Amino acid sequence: MTTLDTAVRAEQSLPARIAARLGGGAVRLFLVAVGLFWLTPTVGLLLSSLRDKRDIAASGWWQVFAHPAQLTTDSYSKLFHNDTVMESLGTTALITVPATVLVILVGALAGYAFAWLDFPGRDWWFMAVVGLLVVPVQVALIPVAKLFNTLGIFESTPGVVLFHTAFGLPFAVFLLRNFFAEIPRELLEAARLDGAGELRLFLRVVLPLGGPAIASLGIFQFLWVWNDMLIALIFADSGHPPVTVALQQQVRQFGDNIDILASGAFLSMAVPLAVFFAFQRQFVSGVMAGAVK
Repeated sequence: MTTLDTAVRAEQSLPARIAARLGGGAVRLFLVAVGLFWLTPTVGLLLSSLRDKRDIAASGWWQVFAHPAQLTTDSYSKLFHNDTVMESLGTTALITVPATVLVILVGALAGYAFAWLDFPGRDWWFMAVVGLLVVPVQVALIPVAKLFNTLGIFESTPGVVLFHTAFGLPFAVFLLRNFFAEIPRELLEAARLDGAGELRLFLRVVLPLGGPAIASLGIFQFLWVWNDMLIALIFADSGHPPVTVALQQQVRQFGDNIDILASGAFLSMAVPLAVFFAFQRQFVSGVMAGAVK
């Protein structure tokens, strides 16, 4: 070791040396083990959904590795012929997709306005939007239920979409405004000099640059709405419930219907997982961009 190497090593701080040591293979193996541990419930649910209800009642899902003959797709065949559960998946999609699209659209427009447009009270309005982030959903259940009942949209799909959109917007505006504000001003000024109006500037410049943040927001909103049960239980149509409520009703009505419950729960989990893995690159890019900025 040369004198220069010794001096450089001596100048390194203690956190830097710890971080260098933590980048080894042992830590990577540990992180892989942690990831596999967190995946265990999902794997267990998948294997349970591929077993007969008698096998599920008799032993744990890990017995599949010793008795692979237990695996069967009969539970999914029963699930696809269960009209209540299959219709509930369509209802969930009719709620989740519009609620996600509306939050992204309105949140992007408002985020751009708060970031780059000058209007009276802009900062105060933005502070009010940020303040809405701390309002719990439970506080608004009764007042919103009375309002929706007056408007005639209580226990309806549009009412659920409107509720999720309203409560998703504060976070959307906060996230996208902060991301859009980091776009170089020179880039926007150059586009304005080329004759671009605000709408064209928003569509051609801001939206493409904000793609990672928009993808991250879309994933968060989609997962929140798809997995929601509280709002769906109160505001959704009881005759056409979302999948979370439908599975809960199956538990109440058919306590021994564990095979359909397991396959239905995994199917409802598989959709958001597929959405996340499909947009994981954009999600990671958005998180990293936010961390760098």
